[in-house]
Amino acid sequence: MTTTRRVRSEFVAAWHSFLRRRVAVFFTFFFPVLLVGIFGALVQTNPAGGGLFAEDPAYYVPGYLAVVVLQTPLSRMGSEVARHREGSRFEKLATTPLSRAEWLLAHTLVNTVIIAIAGFALLALTVALTGASITLSPLLLLYVPIGVVCFCGVGALLGALADSQDGAITAANAIGLPLLFLSETFVPPSMLPDWFHPLVALSPLTYFAHGLRQAIWAGAEPGTVILGLDAIESLALLAVLAVVFFALGARAIPVTD
Repeated sequence: MTTTRRVRSEFVAAWHSFLRRRVAVFFTFFFPVLLVGIFGALVQTNPAGGGLFAEDPAYYVPGYLAVVVLQTPLSRMGSEVARHREGSRFEKLATTPLSRAEWLLAHTLVNTVIIAIAGFALLALTVALTGASITLSPLLLLYVPIGVVCFCGVGALLGALADSQDGAITAANAIGLPLLFLSETFVPPSMLPDWFHPLVALSPLTYFAHGLRQAIWAGAEPGTVILGLDAIESLALLAVLAVVFFALGARAIPVTD
């Protein structure tokens, strides 16, 4: 079998495995609806009043997308790798021509399809419920899959290092939640202390949210107190990080366990 056929076979198997878990399917696509409903329709934004949600509604669109691009790969990939370890499935895979990188690529593609569907629904709901004025830039079609590749690599690392499936999910939440609110997503950099800005610049999610905001929102400033990058530069840095984390994640997946 060629690499393409091996990846395709594993993709089809992983996709059907996901569809068989009806509860996981429901909450994967229901979570974006819940997120926008709470923060977009109930809490809402108040650009003139100050506080946490004091920016234009379009400012938070990259943050909403960052939730699914970050949390879904971290939890799904982390638990998937841990589940394969607990079931000694990597020992069986070691007897097949499928390499660790091909296995990770197939599951990354599954996550990309899932997140693309969830992200499109989230984007449509955000515009409908909050009235956010955004531009459907072609860069949106690059930011989402590259972000998924990056965080699938991180999720694979978590699954390989955790001692159990529950441990992988716990680690994903422990890492994902701080990143989600401290990566120029929902909290503007001006609300954070100056000494914390270099730490925000270390987060891959910062480049996702910052660059995507530059691409789809006309009101985005050319630079912030943390980054002075445009959408293309942020995308390039995110792509480099995606390659690095994917390679690390593939290497961390055990041949046998």
